Amino acid sequence: MSRSTLKTLARGVAAGAVAAFALTALPAQAANVFRFAFQGDLKSLDPYSLKESFTEGMQQAAYESLVTLDKNLKFAPGLAESWETPEPTRWRFHLRKNVKFHDGTPFTADDVLFSAQRVRASGSNFTTNVPSDAEFVKVDDYTVDMVLKKPNPIALAQFPTWLIMSKAWSEKNGAAQPTPANATSPSYATLHENGTGPFVITEHQPGVKTVFKKFDGYWGKVESNLDEAVLTTIANPATRVAALLSGEVDWIDPVPLQDQQRVNGSGTATVMAGPELRTIFLGMDQDRDELKDSSVKGKNPFKDPKVREAFYLAIDEETIAKRVMRGQAVPSALMIAPALYDRASEIKRPATDLKKAKDLMAQAGYPDGFTLTMDCPNDRYVNDEAICQAVVSMLARINVKVNLNAQPKAKYFAKVLAPNYDTSFYLLGWTPSSLDSHNILYEIVGCRKPGDKSGRGSWNLAGYCNPKIDTLADQVEAETDKTKRDALIKEGFDTLNADWGYIPLHQQALAWGVSKKVHLTQRADNLLLLYWVSKDPQ
Repeated sequence: MSRSTLKTLARGVAAGAVAAFALTALPAQAANVFRFAFQGDLKSLDPYSLKESFTEGMQQAAYESLVTLDKNLKFAPGLAESWETPEPTRWRFHLRKNVKFHDGTPFTADDVLFSAQRVRASGSNFTTNVPSDAEFVKVDDYTVDMVLKKPNPIALAQFPTWLIMSKAWSEKNGAAQPTPANATSPSYATLHENGTGPFVITEHQPGVKTVFKKFDGYWGKVESNLDEAVLTTIANPATRVAALLSGEVDWIDPVPLQDQQRVNGSGTATVMAGPELRTIFLGMDQDRDELKDSSVKGKNPFKDPKVREAFYLAIDEETIAKRVMRGQAVPSALMIAPALYDRASEIKRPATDLKKAKDLMAQAGYPDGFTLTMDCPNDRYVNDEAICQAVVSMLARINVKVNLNAQPKAKYFAKVLAPNYDTSFYLLGWTPSSLDSHNILYEIVGCRKPGDKSGRGSWNLAGYCNPKIDTLADQVEAETDKTKRDALIKEGFDTLNADWGYIPLHQQALAWGVSKKVHLTQRADNLLLLYWVSKDPQ
C-alpha cells in the first residue's frame, strides 16, 4: 500500500489508530535464511580447539583475523587495516578503529596480545599459527609490533586462521585458556562466542544445530544478504541429498559421488566441483616401543622401514582413486598438493608391488603378517570410511589383519590428537593453513619432543622423527631465495619418502551441493565462508 493512500485513509483518524492500521497493512519482510548441512559436527566454538577446515570456516563467520585471505587465496586486510616491516625482524600492524566485539566492547591492541598468548598456550591446536619466537609489543591502543628473533618470510602465512578473541570476555568467563579437542567437558568458549565478525552465533547445540544471525554492529561491508544461517548435521548421505533436492536445505557437503549426476539433473540444485588442496594420507605409529592393539608384543613393527615400505607398496592407490573415489581424486606422491609446490612433478609415486611387499614383510620377520587397529573418521572426508575399508582389504593380501575403528570426527579427533596420540594406524586429510610446504615439514612431519611448546610435530600423530628434516624445515622457514628454498623443500620430501615415513594417497575433489537460489564463493581450501553467501529472497 502506498504512502499517499495511507495518508488519505489517515485523515480524521486518531494517530493511534493510524499506527495500528499501518502495522497490519504492512507486514514485516520475511528474514532471508540460509539453511545448510554438513556430514559432521561443529563441536566447539573455541577458535583454538581444532584445526579442521569446516570448523575454521564456521568460526570465521563470528571471529576475525588480523590478516585474511581473499577469494583468490591472497592476503587481504582483516582486523589489521595495514602492516609493514620496519626492519627484517619486526612486523608492525595498524589495527582498525571503531571495531566492536559482539558484546559491545571495543577491539584494541590488548586483545591481540592476549590472543597471541592464548593461541600458543597448552591445549591450543593452533600453536604454529604464530611464530614460536614472536614477541608481541603494544605500541599504542591501535598499533602492535611482532618482533622475531630471526627473519621469517612466511611469518604471516597462517595468520588467516588465527582468530582474535576478546581479552575481557575470555577472562570474565573463565576462558583464558584454550579448550583442547579432547576435552571431556565443554568450556564457556566451546558453547559461546564473542568475536568481531559479521555474524553472531545465537544458538549452538553441538552435533544438532548452530544458528548464525547478522551482526548489525559490524564494522565493514558484507557481500552476504543473509539475515540468518542455520547449520544442521546430517550424517546420512542419502538423507543429506534428499534434504537438498527437497529444498529443506540450501547447501550440503559433500555430495556423494554416486549422487552427483542426480543433483545436477534436478533443476533445483547443482554440484560445485573443483580441485581441493587437501591431501589424504595414512600414518603409522613409529613412536611407541610396542604397537597398541596389535598381535606383536614387545616391539613395534612400524619402527622397521621395511614394514612401512611393505604397507606403502601393498596399497593400490590407483584403484582407490578410480573405484572408491570414482575418478574424482588425483593420486599423490607427496604430502602436499602439487599446486602448492612448484617441483612436485619431480617426485613420482612408487607403483603397487605385492610381491615385493610380501618379501619385505618376510625380511622384517613377519611372513605371516600381524594384526592391528586402524582409526578412521567416517564423516570428515569424501568416502573416508570406504577408503579405509579398501585399505583393510589391500593389506589383507600381505597377511595383515586390520581391525577398522571408524567413528564420527568429533570422537576420532579426540582420540588421536595430543596429549596421548592414541592411534597405531590412521587416515587423515591435511590442507596446510599456510599454503606452504614448510607447514607439512614442521607440523605433520616434525619431531615431537616432550615439553616442546613450539608446535613442531603437533599433528604428527605417527611420531615419525628425522632430525635432518627438522633442520631442513628451519632452513626453509628462513630462506628468502625461492630457488634455494624449493631445493631445501625437495630434500625434505625426498628424505621423508626414503624413510617411508607416511603413505600419501590422493587429493580429493570438492563437491558442494548448492541450491540454484544461492550464490557463493568456493575456494580450493574448502572453507564455507558465510560472508560470501547470498540467497535470492523468497
